[in-house]
Amino acid sequence: MWFNSWSAPAPGGALPLIQAKSYWLLRLPHKDKMPAVNAKMGSASHTWGTTANERQLVFACDRIISNADDSLYRGVTIHAPATIVFRWLCQMRAAPYSYDWIDNGGRQSPRELSPSLEHLEVGQDVMRIFDLVAFERDRHMTLRVKSGSRAERSFGDIAVTYLIGPGKPNSCRLLVKLTARYPLGVKGRFMAALLPWGDLVMMRRQLLNFKQLAERSFAGSQ
Repeated sequence: MWFNSWSAPAPGGALPLIQAKSYWLLRLPHKDKMPAVNAKMGSASHTWGTTANERQLVFACDRIISNADDSLYRGVTIHAPATIVFRWLCQMRAAPYSYDWIDNGGRQSPRELSPSLEHLEVGQDVMRIFDLVAFERDRHMTLRVKSGSRAERSFGDIAVTYLIGPGKPNSCRLLVKLTARYPLGVKGRFMAALLPWGDLVMMRRQLLNFKQLAERSFAGSQ
């Protein structure tokens, strides 16, 4: 994800985004007065690739962060069985599979499956900044940003579920829900504006990479 290697800028930082939008960001409502999550569901930043019915599904991350400030949904159809897709999700223990030059130090995320990464246990590291908090084989992996980490201080409390849903024969839907409780104050208002779009850019790339890799694995198994 895009926030694997990014931290909130210090006051007075030189990021053009902050300079260009600082006045607008400061005019955002206080955290206690933020718009309801449902009001944002018409935006691609919150619903990319998903249907209204899919957004009504129960995700494991719903039980982790109550009264979340925001919920983001992403989805992609993968022409490969759930068993293969889940094996690729397990590889997030080693790499993020998004734009490697941004969030993996320029190292390419592995393009071959590593079976040792498929032995999951709650508490394992995933993409460096997350803990694995729940999973059901061939169904879902659920992560939470590490408590007390720089990522949590910057972005707030984040939980993410990667859910594999049914599709046509030898295909499935890979759905993701991210729930967030943003930090208090200006930092939280900044994250509420930036995180949905930043995450969309990075997670879209991640899901499309998983689609390509899983479909390649399936084709090679035929």
